[in-house]
Amino acid sequence: MERTVTLFTGQWADLPLAELLPLVKKMGYDGVELACWGDHFEVDRALAEPGYVKKKWALLGKHGLSCHAISSHLVGQAVCDLIDERHQAILPADVWDDGKPEGVRQRAAAKMADTARAARIFFNARPGKKSGSNVSPAVVNGFTGSSIWHALYAFPPTSQAYLERGFVDFAKRWLPILDVFEEEKVNFALEVHPTEIAFDIASAKRALNAVKNHPRFGFNYDPSHLGYQGVDYVKFIRDFGDRIFHAHMKDVWWGHGDGTVGVFGGHTDFTDSRRFWDFRSPGHGDIQFEDIIVALNDVGYRGPLSVEWEDGRMDRIHGATEACAFVRKLDFAPNQAAFDAAFAKRK
Repeated sequence: MERTVTLFTGQWADLPLAELLPLVKKMGYDGVELACWGDHFEVDRALAEPGYVKKKWALLGKHGLSCHAISSHLVGQAVCDLIDERHQAILPADVWDDGKPEGVRQRAAAKMADTARAARIFFNARPGKKSGSNVSPAVVNGFTGSSIWHALYAFPPTSQAYLERGFVDFAKRWLPILDVFEEEKVNFALEVHPTEIAFDIASAKRALNAVKNHPRFGFNYDPSHLGYQGVDYVKFIRDFGDRIFHAHMKDVWWGHGDGTVGVFGGHTDFTDSRRFWDFRSPGHGDIQFEDIIVALNDVGYRGPLSVEWEDGRMDRIHGATEACAFVRKLDFAPNQAAFDAAFAKRK
Protein backbone atom coordinates (compact mmCIF):
# COMPACT_ATOMS: atom_id res chain seq x y z
CA MET A 1 0.00 0.00 0.00
CA GLU A 2 1.41 3.36 -1.00
CA ARG A 3 1.73 6.16 1.52
CA THR A 4 -0.79 8.92 2.05
CA VAL A 5 0.14 12.12 0.18
CA THR A 6 -0.72 15.25 2.14
CA LEU A 7 -0.26 19.00 1.80
CA PHE A 8 1.23 21.10 4.59
CA THR A 9 -1.13 24.04 4.98
CA GLY A 10 1.43 26.45 6.47
CA GLN A 11 2.10 28.24 3.19
CA TRP A 12 -1.65 28.47 2.54
CA ALA A 13 -2.75 30.01 5.83
CA ASP A 14 -3.92 33.14 4.03
CA LEU A 15 -6.92 31.00 2.98
CA PRO A 16 -9.57 29.97 5.51
CA LEU A 17 -9.53 26.20 5.95
CA ALA A 18 -13.06 25.85 4.59
CA GLU A 19 -11.88 27.51 1.38
CA LEU A 20 -8.58 25.63 1.19
CA LEU A 21 -9.80 22.05 1.69
CA PRO A 22 -11.85 21.73 -1.52
CA LEU A 23 -8.83 23.09 -3.38
CA VAL A 24 -6.58 20.51 -1.69
CA LYS A 25 -8.91 17.74 -2.83
CA LYS A 26 -9.08 19.14 -6.35
CA MET A 27 -5.28 19.21 -6.50
CA GLY A 28 -5.28 15.48 -5.81
CA TYR A 29 -4.18 15.13 -2.18
CA ASP A 30 -5.34 12.51 0.31
CA GLY A 31 -5.14 14.83 3.29
CA VAL A 32 -3.43 17.72 5.03
CA GLU A 33 -0.83 18.49 7.65
CA LEU A 34 -2.58 21.27 9.57
CA ALA A 35 -0.65 24.38 10.53
CA CYS A 36 -1.32 25.87 13.98
CA TRP A 37 -1.81 29.34 12.53
CA GLY A 38 -4.51 31.04 10.54
CA ASP A 39 -7.75 29.22 11.32
CA HIS A 40 -6.36 25.84 10.27
CA PHE A 41 -5.80 24.46 13.77
CA GLU A 42 -6.23 26.66 16.85
CA VAL A 43 -4.70 25.11 19.94
CA ASP A 44 -6.60 27.22 22.48
CA ARG A 45 -9.95 26.49 20.86
CA ALA A 46 -9.21 22.78 20.68
CA LEU A 47 -8.63 22.80 24.44
CA ALA A 48 -11.47 25.12 25.43
CA GLU A 49 -14.37 24.51 23.05
CA PRO A 50 -16.36 21.28 23.19
CA GLY A 51 -16.96 20.10 19.66
CA TYR A 52 -14.15 22.11 18.03
CA VAL A 53 -12.10 19.09 16.98
CA LYS A 54 -15.15 17.16 15.81
CA LYS A 55 -16.04 20.06 13.55
CA LYS A 56 -12.52 19.98 12.11
CA TRP A 57 -12.83 16.29 11.34
CA ALA A 58 -16.28 16.84 9.86
CA LEU A 59 -14.88 19.54 7.57
CA LEU A 60 -12.05 17.26 6.52
CA GLY A 61 -14.45 14.38 5.98
CA LYS A 62 -16.75 16.53 3.87
CA HIS A 63 -13.94 16.79 1.34
CA GLY A 64 -12.69 13.23 1.71
CA LEU A 65 -9.43 14.28 3.38
CA SER A 66 -7.37 12.86 6.23
CA CYS A 67 -4.91 14.40 8.69
CA HIS A 68 -1.90 12.70 10.29
CA ALA A 69 -0.01 15.62 11.86
CA ILE A 70 -0.38 19.18 13.08
CA SER A 71 2.49 21.66 12.97
CA SER A 72 3.57 24.40 15.34
CA HIS A 73 6.76 25.74 13.83
CA LEU A 74 6.18 29.40 14.70
CA VAL A 75 5.56 29.05 18.43
CA GLY A 76 8.22 26.36 18.76
CA GLN A 77 10.79 28.72 17.25
CA ALA A 78 10.42 31.07 20.19
CA VAL A 79 11.15 28.50 22.92
CA CYS A 80 14.95 28.74 22.61
CA ASP A 81 15.53 31.73 20.35
CA LEU A 82 17.17 35.03 21.22
CA ILE A 83 13.95 36.99 20.86
CA ASP A 84 13.84 40.19 18.79
CA GLU A 85 11.23 42.28 16.99
CA ARG A 86 10.99 39.79 14.10
CA HIS A 87 9.29 37.24 16.33
CA GLN A 88 6.30 39.47 16.93
CA ALA A 89 5.18 38.93 13.33
CA ILE A 90 5.04 35.14 13.69
CA LEU A 91 3.74 34.68 17.22
CA PRO A 92 0.20 34.75 18.64
CA ALA A 93 -0.49 37.90 20.62
CA ASP A 94 -0.76 36.02 23.91
CA VAL A 95 2.70 34.50 23.42
CA TRP A 96 4.31 37.78 22.42
CA ASP A 97 2.49 39.86 25.08
CA ASP A 98 4.97 42.57 26.16
CA GLY A 99 7.79 41.13 24.07
CA LYS A 100 10.24 40.72 26.94
CA PRO A 101 12.43 37.84 25.73
CA GLU A 102 12.37 35.46 28.68
CA GLY A 103 8.63 35.86 29.08
CA VAL A 104 8.12 35.15 25.38
CA ARG A 105 10.22 31.98 25.67
CA GLN A 106 8.30 30.75 28.71
CA ARG A 107 4.90 31.46 27.16
CA ALA A 108 5.99 29.72 23.95
CA ALA A 109 7.03 26.67 25.99
CA ALA A 110 3.66 26.61 27.72
CA LYS A 111 1.88 26.86 24.36
CA MET A 112 3.91 23.94 22.99
CA ALA A 113 2.88 21.82 25.98
CA ASP A 114 -0.72 22.82 25.28
CA THR A 115 -0.19 21.85 21.64
CA ALA A 116 0.58 18.28 22.75
CA ARG A 117 -2.64 18.25 24.77
CA ALA A 118 -4.65 19.66 21.88
CA ALA A 119 -3.13 17.15 19.47
CA ARG A 120 -4.19 14.28 21.71
CA ILE A 121 -7.77 15.57 21.84
CA PHE A 122 -7.80 16.08 18.08
CA PHE A 123 -6.39 12.72 17.06
CA ASN A 124 -8.48 10.82 19.60
CA ALA A 125 -11.50 12.27 17.82
CA ARG A 126 -10.32 10.89 14.47
CA PRO A 127 -13.28 9.16 12.78
CA GLY A 128 -12.79 5.45 12.22
CA LYS A 129 -9.91 4.92 14.65
CA LYS A 130 -9.52 1.34 15.84
CA SER A 131 -12.35 0.17 18.04
CA GLY A 132 -11.39 0.06 21.71
CA SER A 133 -8.32 2.23 21.23
CA ASN A 134 -8.22 5.37 23.34
CA VAL A 135 -4.86 6.56 22.02
CA SER A 136 -4.68 7.37 18.31
CA PRO A 137 -1.22 7.98 16.75
CA ALA A 138 -0.36 11.68 16.94
CA VAL A 139 2.49 13.84 15.66
CA VAL A 140 3.26 17.52 16.19
CA ASN A 141 5.88 18.90 13.81
CA GLY A 142 7.76 22.05 14.63
CA PHE A 143 10.86 24.05 15.36
CA THR A 144 12.80 24.43 18.61
CA GLY A 145 14.67 27.67 18.07
CA SER A 146 18.29 27.98 19.19
CA SER A 147 20.21 30.25 21.53
CA ILE A 148 23.47 29.54 19.65
CA TRP A 149 22.50 29.82 15.99
CA HIS A 150 24.12 33.26 15.85
CA ALA A 151 27.44 31.54 16.68
CA LEU A 152 27.30 29.37 13.56
CA TYR A 153 30.49 30.74 12.03
CA ALA A 154 32.40 30.48 15.34
CA PHE A 155 33.79 34.02 15.34
CA PRO A 156 34.53 35.65 17.70
CA PRO A 157 36.31 32.40 18.61
CA THR A 158 33.65 30.04 19.95
CA SER A 159 34.55 27.20 22.28
CA GLN A 160 32.75 23.89 22.51
CA ALA A 161 31.87 24.87 26.08
CA TYR A 162 30.00 27.90 24.73
CA LEU A 163 28.11 25.73 22.22
CA GLU A 164 27.38 23.12 24.86
CA ARG A 165 25.60 25.75 26.93
CA GLY A 166 23.22 26.14 23.99
CA PHE A 167 22.39 22.44 24.02
CA VAL A 168 21.99 22.55 27.80
CA ASP A 169 19.58 25.48 27.39
CA PHE A 170 17.66 23.51 24.74
CA ALA A 171 17.36 20.50 27.05
CA LYS A 172 16.31 22.61 30.03
CA ARG A 173 13.52 24.25 28.06
CA TRP A 174 12.36 21.27 26.00
CA LEU A 175 12.54 18.33 28.41
CA PRO A 176 9.52 19.56 30.43
CA ILE A 177 7.62 20.03 27.15
CA LEU A 178 8.62 16.57 25.95
CA ASP A 179 7.44 15.10 29.24
CA VAL A 180 3.99 16.50 28.47
CA PHE A 181 4.24 14.94 25.01
CA GLU A 182 5.01 11.63 26.74
CA GLU A 183 2.04 12.03 29.09
CA GLU A 184 -0.21 12.64 26.10
CA LYS A 185 1.43 9.92 23.95
CA VAL A 186 2.23 12.41 21.20
CA ASN A 187 5.47 12.55 19.19
CA PHE A 188 7.30 15.83 18.61
CA ALA A 189 9.08 15.96 15.24
CA LEU A 190 11.72 18.67 14.87
CA GLU A 191 12.19 19.84 11.31
CA VAL A 192 15.99 19.85 11.09
CA HIS A 193 16.63 23.27 9.62
CA PRO A 194 19.04 26.21 9.77
CA THR A 195 18.18 28.41 12.80
CA GLU A 196 17.21 25.32 14.88
CA ILE A 197 19.22 23.54 17.56
CA ALA A 198 19.65 20.75 14.97
CA PHE A 199 20.43 21.73 11.39
CA ASP A 200 22.50 18.80 10.09
CA ILE A 201 23.35 15.22 11.07
CA ALA A 202 26.00 16.11 13.65
CA SER A 203 23.83 18.67 15.46
CA ALA A 204 20.80 16.34 15.29
CA LYS A 205 22.80 13.66 17.13
CA ARG A 206 23.90 16.23 19.68
CA ALA A 207 20.32 17.40 20.20
CA LEU A 208 19.16 13.83 20.79
CA ASN A 209 21.92 13.34 23.33
CA ALA A 210 21.00 16.60 25.05
CA VAL A 211 17.46 15.39 25.73
CA LYS A 212 18.75 11.93 26.72
CA ASN A 213 17.15 10.29 23.70
CA HIS A 214 13.71 11.22 24.98
CA PRO A 215 11.24 8.77 23.42
CA ARG A 216 8.98 11.55 22.15
CA PHE A 217 11.71 13.57 20.42
CA GLY A 218 12.33 12.82 16.76
CA PHE A 219 12.38 14.43 13.37
CA ASN A 220 10.20 15.77 10.62
CA TYR A 221 12.45 14.75 7.75
CA ASP A 222 12.90 17.45 5.09
CA PRO A 223 15.68 16.97 2.52
CA SER A 224 15.53 20.52 1.19
CA HIS A 225 17.19 22.00 4.28
CA LEU A 226 20.02 19.49 4.12
CA GLY A 227 20.86 19.27 0.43
CA TYR A 228 22.09 22.80 -0.23
CA GLN A 229 24.23 22.66 2.91
CA GLY A 230 26.07 19.66 1.50
CA VAL A 231 24.58 17.28 4.09
CA ASP A 232 23.87 13.72 2.95
CA TYR A 233 20.10 13.73 3.17
CA VAL A 234 19.80 9.98 2.49
CA LYS A 235 22.29 9.17 5.24
CA PHE A 236 20.09 11.22 7.58
CA ILE A 237 17.27 8.71 7.01
CA ARG A 238 19.53 5.74 7.63
CA ASP A 239 21.07 7.29 10.76
CA PHE A 240 17.75 8.30 12.33
CA GLY A 241 15.30 5.78 10.87
CA ASP A 242 13.52 5.05 14.14
CA ARG A 243 13.27 8.77 14.94
CA ILE A 244 11.62 9.90 11.71
CA PHE A 245 8.05 10.60 12.78
CA HIS A 246 6.98 12.50 9.66
CA ALA A 247 8.37 13.40 6.23
CA HIS A 248 8.21 16.51 4.07
CA MET A 249 8.59 16.27 0.32
CA LYS A 250 10.26 19.56 -0.52
CA ASP A 251 12.80 20.34 -3.22
CA VAL A 252 15.69 22.77 -3.54
CA TRP A 253 18.37 23.53 -6.08
CA TRP A 254 21.90 24.71 -5.48
CA GLY A 255 24.79 25.92 -7.62
CA HIS A 256 22.44 27.92 -9.84
CA GLY A 257 23.49 31.46 -8.96
CA ASP A 258 25.99 33.76 -10.67
CA GLY A 259 28.76 33.24 -8.13
CA THR A 260 28.11 36.41 -6.13
CA VAL A 261 25.99 34.80 -3.37
CA GLY A 262 27.03 31.84 -1.25
CA VAL A 263 25.33 29.27 0.97
CA PHE A 264 24.58 31.88 3.65
CA GLY A 265 22.36 33.79 1.21
CA GLY A 266 24.15 37.11 0.86
CA HIS A 267 21.25 38.99 2.53
CA THR A 268 19.26 38.50 -0.68
CA ASP A 269 15.59 37.59 -1.02
CA PHE A 270 14.37 34.23 -2.27
CA THR A 271 14.19 34.03 -6.11
CA ASP A 272 17.05 36.54 -6.52
CA SER A 273 18.84 35.17 -9.59
CA ARG A 274 22.22 35.63 -7.88
CA ARG A 275 21.42 33.11 -5.14
CA PHE A 276 23.43 29.92 -4.80
CA TRP A 277 20.29 28.01 -3.66
CA ASP A 278 16.54 28.37 -3.67
CA PHE A 279 13.50 26.24 -2.86
CA ARG A 280 11.82 24.62 -5.84
CA SER A 281 8.63 22.70 -6.47
CA PRO A 282 9.19 18.94 -6.09
CA GLY A 283 10.82 17.53 -9.20
CA HIS A 284 12.28 20.87 -10.30
CA GLY A 285 15.30 20.93 -7.99
CA ASP A 286 18.34 18.81 -7.26
CA ILE A 287 16.97 16.45 -4.60
CA GLN A 288 17.04 12.79 -5.67
CA PHE A 289 13.66 11.72 -4.37
CA GLU A 290 13.84 8.11 -5.51
CA ASP A 291 16.85 7.61 -3.23
CA ILE A 292 14.73 9.03 -0.42
CA ILE A 293 11.81 6.66 -1.06
CA VAL A 294 14.16 3.66 -1.11
CA ALA A 295 15.72 4.74 2.19
CA LEU A 296 12.34 5.44 3.82
CA ASN A 297 11.23 1.97 2.77
CA ASP A 298 14.43 0.44 4.12
CA VAL A 299 13.96 1.99 7.58
CA GLY A 300 10.27 1.09 7.70
CA TYR A 301 8.73 4.57 7.51
CA ARG A 302 5.08 4.16 6.53
CA GLY A 303 3.77 7.61 7.47
CA PRO A 304 2.52 10.29 5.09
CA LEU A 305 4.55 12.08 2.46
CA SER A 306 3.65 15.71 3.08
CA VAL A 307 4.29 18.26 0.34
CA GLU A 308 5.59 21.51 1.79
CA TRP A 309 5.16 23.59 -1.31
CA GLU A 310 7.52 26.55 -1.69
CA ASP A 311 8.61 27.90 -5.05
CA GLY A 312 8.71 31.65 -5.54
CA ARG A 313 8.93 31.27 -9.31
CA MET A 314 5.79 29.21 -9.85
CA ASP A 315 2.04 29.63 -9.41
CA ARG A 316 1.24 27.72 -6.27
CA ILE A 317 -1.92 25.97 -7.47
CA HIS A 318 -0.17 24.77 -10.61
CA GLY A 319 2.88 23.79 -8.58
CA ALA A 320 1.08 22.03 -5.74
CA THR A 321 -1.11 20.10 -8.19
CA GLU A 322 1.93 18.97 -10.15
CA ALA A 323 3.78 18.18 -6.91
CA CYS A 324 1.01 15.87 -5.71
CA ALA A 325 1.11 13.88 -8.94
CA PHE A 326 4.92 13.80 -8.82
CA VAL A 327 5.05 12.42 -5.28
CA ARG A 328 2.28 9.90 -5.92
CA LYS A 329 4.06 8.57 -9.01
CA LEU A 330 7.37 8.50 -7.17
CA ASP A 331 6.20 6.51 -4.16
CA PHE A 332 6.08 2.73 -4.05
CA ALA A 333 5.49 0.13 -1.40
CA PRO A 334 8.43 -2.04 -0.32
CA ASN A 335 8.70 -5.56 -1.70
CA GLN A 336 7.18 -8.19 0.57
CA ALA A 337 9.28 -11.07 -0.77
CA ALA A 338 12.78 -11.66 -2.08
CA PHE A 339 12.80 -10.75 -5.76
CA ASP A 340 14.63 -13.96 -6.66
CA ALA A 341 12.43 -16.26 -4.56
CA ALA A 342 10.76 -17.59 -7.72
CA PHE A 343 14.04 -19.22 -8.72
CA ALA A 344 14.30 -21.28 -5.55
CA LYS A 345 13.99 -24.99 -6.11
CA ARG A 346 11.30 -26.87 -4.31
CA LYS A 347 12.60 -29.29 -1.78
